[in-house]
Amino acid sequence: MSNKNFDVIVIGGGPGGYVAAIRAAQLGLNTALVEANHLGGICLNWGCIPTKALLRSSETYHMLHNLEEFGLSADKPSFDIKKIVKRSRGVASQLSGGIKHLLKKNKVTVFDGWGKLLGGGKLSIEKDGKVFETLSAKHIIVATGARARILPNLEPDGKLIWTYKEAMTPSAMPKSLLVVGSGAIGIEFASFYRSMGAEVTVVEVMDRVLPVEDEEISKLAHKAFTKQGMKIITAAKVTKLDKSKTNVKATIDTKKGTEQITVDNVIMAVGIVPNVENIGIENTKIKLDRGHIATNEWLETAEAGVYAIGDVTAPPWLAHKASHEGIICVEKLAGQAGVHPLNKLNIPGCTYCHPQIASIGLTEKAAKAQGYKVKVGRFPFMANGKAVALGEPEGLVKTIFDEKTGELLGAHMIGSEVTEMIQGYGIAKTLETTEIEIMHTIFPHPTLSEMMHEAVLDAYGRAVHF
Repeated sequence: MSNKNFDVIVIGGGPGGYVAAIRAAQLGLNTALVEANHLGGICLNWGCIPTKALLRSSETYHMLHNLEEFGLSADKPSFDIKKIVKRSRGVASQLSGGIKHLLKKNKVTVFDGWGKLLGGGKLSIEKDGKVFETLSAKHIIVATGARARILPNLEPDGKLIWTYKEAMTPSAMPKSLLVVGSGAIGIEFASFYRSMGAEVTVVEVMDRVLPVEDEEISKLAHKAFTKQGMKIITAAKVTKLDKSKTNVKATIDTKKGTEQITVDNVIMAVGIVPNVENIGIENTKIKLDRGHIATNEWLETAEAGVYAIGDVTAPPWLAHKASHEGIICVEKLAGQAGVHPLNKLNIPGCTYCHPQIASIGLTEKAAKAQGYKVKVGRFPFMANGKAVALGEPEGLVKTIFDEKTGELLGAHMIGSEVTEMIQGYGIAKTLETTEIEIMHTIFPHPTLSEMMHEAVLDAYGRAVHF
């Protein structure tokens, strides 16, 4: 066992951890990163990236079944689920290797093992249950992420009852599927499997799907999913899962009473649990808030010199939020000028189902609850030339402004490629843009982004094309 000293040590190589490590190295700090499993974390290896590869396959398959609309034809489209999964895993593997290259390029020392805080700026690294290294640093950043939440009596078995990992790597396509939870993860899997032909039922404990989204967008999503053939049960709770050798009988408590359905597989998508166990918190003054590590606006914990970023801290639990926190944390501890605390209202959220959903800022209901007198603009996809030409006429762009100041309070979208479009409103919010600047911005034609312009114009009674 040897001792090594660093300026910064990052525990966890996910989208928060590896970004923090690279930025620290860029600022001239001697930096180490400790990762026990896969560089890139859950997001790259078992989340954001491989699910998008799966969804791309399902989108293409859906398109093949609707070719006649475009004057095209193809005989009996089919798929090979093993090849679809292989492509998804290959994408994840390729990008994980890319992160390894970036860390090496920036001269970040990477340790393969389990990091554990010892207190006093020290950290041990374990492999196969044995400590093989002890490090020390002035600054230690905890970026250990989170894992899928498991509910009592509804525990995944990896065969019939799945977490995201099994849902991402099926050996065969289920004919029927129950998805428990209608947040982004649950809905993305529901969308993938439904597009591939499975009968999908979604159960949500709240009174609507995608409950964090604006209510109007949530209702449109519900309508679209139902039209696709999904069965959606809201204000309901799965209370029991009875397994046989080949299927699962689910008992569901609903507003109308108790019902049972039998499906081939169940996907549990009911949130996350922070990875705070066995990382040495007991050796520090770090405090937890509802299981997550508590930090101030600079990501500092109650232990001097120890910081926390990403899913191990407060919501929202998003990869891009973790990355941005990593940048803020490192630049602040390095004494960089012009660093600003994270404004959570400027964090976009994206769900890559069909149709896509994207949002930023306050919902209409939240804005009114905070006392704002609002102006709301809407523009439908069916009135946009590019959307109609693409064969994607279903969707809506919605904007919410403070009537008094013209501040863009929120934007909410459902439809084709809105996950790419939302960054425009993200830039607008970062620049503290008012409605006037957006109105005076020239949007290219024909594009889907023109709807973003028209939705702003509509809030002030100036929409041209609707």
